[in-house]
Amino acid sequence: MEVLGIDIGGSGIKGALVNVKTGEKVTDRFRIPTPKSRKPEAMAAVVLEIVKHFNYKGAVGCGFPTLIKNGVCKSAGNLNKKWVDVDVNKLFSDTTGLAFTVINDADAAGSAEMKYGAGKSLNGFVVMITIGTGLGSGAFLDGKLIPNFELGQIPYKKYSKIELWAADSARKKEDLSFKKWGKRLNTYLEYVELLVAPDTIIIGGGVSKDFDEFKKYIKIRTPVIPATLLNHAGIIGAASAAEPK
Repeated sequence: MEVLGIDIGGSGIKGALVNVKTGEKVTDRFRIPTPKSRKPEAMAAVVLEIVKHFNYKGAVGCGFPTLIKNGVCKSAGNLNKKWVDVDVNKLFSDTTGLAFTVINDADAAGSAEMKYGAGKSLNGFVVMITIGTGLGSGAFLDGKLIPNFELGQIPYKKYSKIELWAADSARKKEDLSFKKWGKRLNTYLEYVELLVAPDTIIIGGGVSKDFDEFKKYIKIRTPVIPATLLNHAGIIGAASAAEPK
């Protein structure tokens, strides 16, 4: 069965058709830059463009980059504050005329890795950290999702949240070497280890393809492994979330 998965990020909104039985993309990824305003109506219009690009008529799964409860946005995150309390399921459904299942983007990416990728054989308490514009986190106990497990919002020194200092966007903005940024990431992972004591941490997001460049700077005791689905996990997990049960 093929389902359209859409992954909404702070810099880009991506979509692809996914075989939800195998977890494989069956089309190339189509990406449109996230509107600079990051406002609901502007972003919904981009979602509609992606649906039209694939000439798609079925149910859609969507990963969204902030806290989502029952399809409703509960935090602005790195988006516009007008998102707070918006029923994202309804907004996207009304805009496209299709049924939407909207979940947190890190939950989507983590679900994909646990079902099809690096976490497929892992038990115990697994945390996936998706590194991009921010730091997303998905948590799983014996393979079952614990939704909205936000670990990128921890205050750190002068920063309102540690993701402003340790996300991949900070590495790019400050032109940091993988060594300098890797040490920042390790500091963040030390907090994750201290606060929730996971059995395994999976590193996802686009930067996971460069894992060999920074893994030597990760010194925590918890095993840390790279995601295997790379930056496709969000699309794949979103599509899987919309699969009819």
